[in-house]
This record gives sequence, structure tokens and C-alpha cells, in this order.
Amino acid sequence: MKAMVLNSYGPDAPFELAELPDPVATPGHVVVKVAAVSVNTVDTMIHNMGPDLPLSPNLPAVLGMDFAGTVTAIGEGVTDFAIGDEVYGCAGGLMDLPGSLAEYINADSRLIAHKPKSLSMRESAALPLVGITAYEGLTRAGVGDGQTVLVQGGAGGVGHVAVQIARHFGAKVSATGRGADQMSLIESLGARPLDFTKQKVEDYVAEHTDGVGFDVVFDSVGGANMTNSFAAAKLNGHVASTVAMVEIDLTPAHFKGLSLHVVFMLIPMMHDVGRQTHGNILQALAELADNGVLKPVVDEQTFGWADVGAAYAHLKNGSAAGKVVVELQ
Repeated sequence: MKAMVLNSYGPDAPFELAELPDPVATPGHVVVKVAAVSVNTVDTMIHNMGPDLPLSPNLPAVLGMDFAGTVTAIGEGVTDFAIGDEVYGCAGGLMDLPGSLAEYINADSRLIAHKPKSLSMRESAALPLVGITAYEGLTRAGVGDGQTVLVQGGAGGVGHVAVQIARHFGAKVSATGRGADQMSLIESLGARPLDFTKQKVEDYVAEHTDGVGFDVVFDSVGGANMTNSFAAAKLNGHVASTVAMVEIDLTPAHFKGLSLHVVFMLIPMMHDVGRQTHGNILQALAELADNGVLKPVVDEQTFGWADVGAAYAHLKNGSAAGKVVVELQ
């Protein structure tokens, strides 16, 4: 099969076309002919940093976590999928799991689901990592009907999905962003847009929660921004963060009695723990998409086999408007 391979790591390391052996469906796995692959921030981090990240695969490496495609072979013990099924998932591209930037991937059947019927392969490939992350964070924080939810970074890959899922759960959603384009996107998703470059935390908390604070703050920005999330949350509220690799003073969280939920969705892949949970979430996301309440925003620029490096650069330089997807058919 054809595959795009890294033979070195670093910001300028090229993706090179190579011929690799076709994968065989091992027990509990299915072979999927890949139609589309999305690029996530964690993919670009692996590309840039290599062995400095403990989850990076050994060289030569095939990256790509998210994918959508068609099942071509079934391994022993698999009963939920059949040859010809259209599926999507997040199942490789780290540690010893070969990625999806290839014609075929041998994927653990617990990490995939039937793709949404209402979405294209391109759209479906954009959803798994960000969708699972958003779903996990919101459910762990107990988002429910009538609650107030603030999504930090509501126009981003994870954030724009979190906005839609939180609204489906019955919450009244606000979301931060910057600039007219992001404000317009957030509003189109049904959330109240808050331009953090123009409004201070205490101002929008006073205006939109009567000074009480939000029941749940979903922080897809993380890092130093977590202090803003603490400030925006109500007493005994919840903060879910997808980027908690930071040294920070937890005193504000202590005096508010906040619950902090750190979401790292790669754990099932890295440690083979709770993998079926991801398959279940993907099934739930597909149902939401087919019911018309969830749709990923995909960047309009198209990329193919020869453009993988350009796709990674497009995400890294901040010019993408939505999820970046590489089509392999």
C-alpha cells in the first residue's frame, strides 16, 4: 500500500511517499480503506517534537489519528462491523499504532463506529478526536438542561463541537473568540459570542450570569487561560480543560470549591484502557450528526496525497478556518 512516511522529526521534516506491506486484520481489528484523514494539533506536535513527546511513534512513522473509510477485512472476534461498512474513528498515529496517512489502516474495532450517514467522508474524518474530547469533557462536568456553559475557544476544533453538544444537552451556551469571523461562527452555532479581546472576564460574567458565574466552563484554550476559566466559574462550579500542561496557582479554584476535569482523550489508545468508551461516544456523535444537531466545520482548502506537508503547515500557521482534512481517494 501507499503511505506518507516520516523518516525524521522536526518542523521541516518532509512527508515521503513509500510502499508498505498491506495490513492484515488481527483479532479484534478491522482493516479500513482510508478515504480521508484530519490533521489535529497533537499530530503537528508529534511532527515537530518527535521523541520529546512520549507518545511519538518510532521512525519511520506513519502519522494520522482521525480517519473515515470503508471496511475491507474483518479480524477474528469482530461482530459489529462487516465488509463494506463505512466507518470513522481515531485509532492510530502514536506510539506503536500505525496511523491513517496510508491507503489502509488496521484499526481496533473498539475505537471506531459506523460513520454518520448525513456526513461525507471528509466531514466524518474531521470529527473523532475533537468530538470525543468535547463529549467527554461536557459529560464529566455534568452539563445538563438549563445550565449556563462557557466554552473558551468556541471557534476552534474542539470548541465549536463543544458548543453544539452543550446546546444539545440543553445548556445556555456562551463562547469566547476573537474577531468578526469567529464571532459570526460562534453565533451561527447558537451560542452567545464573547470577544475576549474586548471584554474582561468579570464584565461578561456580570452581564450574562448576573455576576454568579457559569455552571460549567469548558476550556479548549488552556494553559495560562485557565485562570480566566476559574474566574468565570460559579461557586462549586466545574472547569473542564483540554490543555492542562501548565504550572498554575490553584488558590482561586480552592476558594471557589471548583471541580477541575482534565480531558486527555488519547489515554485509551496509549494504555489500552476503556477503548470501547470511544466507540460508544463515536456512535453517539454519529446519531447527533444524523439528527441535525452536530456538524463539524471543515476548512475549505483541499489537500491530497501530495499535500500532506502543506496540510500540516496550514494548521500550524493558524490560517485554517475549521478542521484541516487530507483526502486520500
